[in-house]
Amino acid sequence: MQNPSVRRPLRGAILLAGACLVSLRLATDTLSFAFPSPHAAHHTDTKSLRGVSLAGAAVAASSEPTLYVGSIRQQHKLGDGNGEPPMGASRQEFRMADGISLALAAAGAATAMRAASEAAAEGEEKEETDSVAKAEGEKKEETDSMAKFKVPLYIGLWYLFNIGYNIYNKKSLITYPYPWACALWQMSFGWCIFVPLWLFGIRKVPKLTVREAITLSPSAFGHLATHVGAVVAFFAGAVSFGHIVKASEPVVSSLLNFLFMGETLAWPVYASLLPIIGGVGLASASEMSFNWLCFGAAMGSNLGSASRAVYSKKVMASGNIGKNMDSSNIYAVLTIMATFMLIPISFAIEGPSAMLKGFHAAHAKGGAKFLWHMIYSGFFYYAYNEVAFLALGKLDPVSHAVSNTMKRVVIIITAIIVFGTPVTPLGVAGSSIAILGTLLYSLAKNKFK
Repeated sequence: MQNPSVRRPLRGAILLAGACLVSLRLATDTLSFAFPSPHAAHHTDTKSLRGVSLAGAAVAASSEPTLYVGSIRQQHKLGDGNGEPPMGASRQEFRMADGISLALAAAGAATAMRAASEAAAEGEEKEETDSVAKAEGEKKEETDSMAKFKVPLYIGLWYLFNIGYNIYNKKSLITYPYPWACALWQMSFGWCIFVPLWLFGIRKVPKLTVREAITLSPSAFGHLATHVGAVVAFFAGAVSFGHIVKASEPVVSSLLNFLFMGETLAWPVYASLLPIIGGVGLASASEMSFNWLCFGAAMGSNLGSASRAVYSKKVMASGNIGKNMDSSNIYAVLTIMATFMLIPISFAIEGPSAMLKGFHAAHAKGGAKFLWHMIYSGFFYYAYNEVAFLALGKLDPVSHAVSNTMKRVVIIITAIIVFGTPVTPLGVAGSSIAILGTLLYSLAKNKFK
């Protein structure tokens, strides 16, 4: 039996050694946190470092690590029921893993924000494009609607101004029987319209060289003959009869095109001239107020108009002349040149003193009413020619022919009603045949051109 004094130190040494082992174990387990073992990492895609998920997402259902921080024991519940506690890791490795996790999370958030921004930008751009396309569609639709209304408006104004001119021109000639003076006044009135438009910059000023002005001079003379011939015809006879004779212009035009241009047309086009000739002849034979001056002046107006058209086709077809020479400015330039040509001719035929004497007599007889008739005749003359360019420029040839024919019919009927012109059945028949012939001529020429 051993001495009790020996057994006490031995028991103390054994207890001290056991306490050291327990303390060492406690120290090791206290520093260990949930770190999956290599075997556990093989079975799950999500890793947990110091309680922080690397991917910032929930752990898969097959792996549910349970962590007791600062405890001695650590449990891992794996899908297959097998697992082993992780080995201890240093604090530096844990901090590195936390940095990687934060970097990955920030990159993911930045990518998501950039994708959302690009998607929003694309949505705004698409919305803006749709808005622009919608606005352009509405603008185009509005423009088309306005164009549809403009054509009937131009045709209506063309008819209205033409009727107004024929009425007030005839009334002026009745009071003031100087057709050359009236023609000069009406031609000059246009200056009061287009010159202010040029001065205030509303319309661009046309620019011509001397050579170009000389090239235009034959057209200006044809413009003069067309206007003066019509005024003289309406002075000498009835307005309705003058327009019936003027309906024969296609006959003169076809003849001049053949003589100066060598142009030959299809036989249906020439055949359509027969009712024009027959209708004008029948209306002339039955016209109660027929006189050769009216007939000759109206045919002279046809000759001037046809000559102007033939010359324009032959000389001016190569290209535009001058600058800013649109249809309105071409008409204005022709009016200016025709006015300068008409001044010496009208003075030579009627004389300035006779014109002034007749004007004073007409004013004494008609007063302000006569002055207004003169003003209206000048305004309507320029206005109907101006609007005619706008209306006819927007019509196809068939619509042009129909509109021009109907214009003549409306003017003839209006003149007969306003001035009480007596007509005969043969006169009505001849007028109808001639006007129908002009329509057939225009349609046939458009078809066989």
